Amino acid sequence: MSQKQTKHVVVIGGGPAGLMAAEVLVNAGVAVDLYDAMPSVGRKFLLAGKGGMNLTHSEAADRFAERYGTRRTQIEALLRDFGANELRAWTQGLGIDTFVGSSGRVFPKDMKAAPLLRAWLQRLRHPSHGGPGVSFHMRHRWLGWSGDGRELRFESPDGEVRVQADAVVLALGGGSWARLGSNGAWVPLLVARGVAVAPLLPANCGFDVAVQRKLPSEGQALPVQAVPAATGWSEFFASRFAGQPFKTVAIRCTDGPGRRFERKGEFVATATGVEGSLVYAASSLLREEIIRTGHATLHLDLLPDMSAERVLAEVSHPRGSRSLSSHLKSRLGIDGIKAAVLHELLSKDDMHDAGKLAAAIKALPLQLVAARPIDEAISSAGGVLFEALNDDLMSEALPGLFCAGEMLDWEAPTGGYLLTACLASGRKAGMGVLRYLRG
Repeated sequence: MSQKQTKHVVVIGGGPAGLMAAEVLVNAGVAVDLYDAMPSVGRKFLLAGKGGMNLTHSEAADRFAERYGTRRTQIEALLRDFGANELRAWTQGLGIDTFVGSSGRVFPKDMKAAPLLRAWLQRLRHPSHGGPGVSFHMRHRWLGWSGDGRELRFESPDGEVRVQADAVVLALGGGSWARLGSNGAWVPLLVARGVAVAPLLPANCGFDVAVQRKLPSEGQALPVQAVPAATGWSEFFASRFAGQPFKTVAIRCTDGPGRRFERKGEFVATATGVEGSLVYAASSLLREEIIRTGHATLHLDLLPDMSAERVLAEVSHPRGSRSLSSHLKSRLGIDGIKAAVLHELLSKDDMHDAGKLAAAIKALPLQLVAARPIDEAISSAGGVLFEALNDDLMSEALPGLFCAGEMLDWEAPTGGYLLTACLASGRKAGMGVLRYLRG
């Protein structure tokens, strides 16, 4: 009998990695049943595409691979088979044209995720070879295995369902955005079966700040005495500037082992700290430094296009009867949230010391003390260790079990890198299943 008639694979997880694995398998004539706990597939995919569906990035392959940090070697191996160019060709095959934006990011021409997902699901249900398509089973939450490990257990609206399969692909996501299905509930299930899993941590996340509060000495306005740093901005700053962006700034940070990050861009003040694209890009370094030492220091350059010498000269320029705020605005264009953060972090004496103020404008130290909770993060780090898998992403402890997507132990910044690696890993797992089924 043919493989099409005899082999049955279960894919658990209806995100990009699971759908890609299912596509590889069903195109090879394998019977595929895909299970997902949510009412429909691709929910995180659709939400991520609301502001413009960033598919991948157009930068050179070497630079692209660098974005995966300590897991570059493992992800680069996946990208050799399905990288940015292959992803764009695959998208074109679904009838979705793409374009490269000014930032180098790649988008569908209509900027939307929904048409792409609809076309993809249509192809999965009705593959070109004319055979059976993928069977989708929604509202089926995976519960692990039966006692003897021979059956998969699912909680469904009609009660518990048990399923046997010749191979299984897990693509259950990481730990972020639990409301969309990625809640990390699979971790104890795999650990109990001997699969090595690194703890799930927030990635592409915001951080809470610690601000040194200053109180007047008893009976006088100055000098001030410092009180212990408190988490979050002052009530004054948070009430007026939470949600506002720091535009045209740069950040710089270095961790204990000497890794350095420096980039220009923008980010946003939150009620308790900072978030946004520029902060997300440095989040791995900042998070690991906080884990290692309890805090991380981010240096903020409020005027990255102006030299330190020029800033000092402008700050030192005689201001006559003008207030300091008017002086900074007229000479340097510093007002609004940029002026407010200087007042938030510097003492009154430092604000009126030209040298200290100029230095702060170019390198204002901002202490970060905690990453925001994982469920607020765009993505997560940690997951199934690559060392626990073979080159086909099959578990060494559980032959026939493959893992793909964000549930693997890797992370990447936003910009199309997350989706590209998820799709590439799904394809690798699907190809690995085919090899496994062929013996």
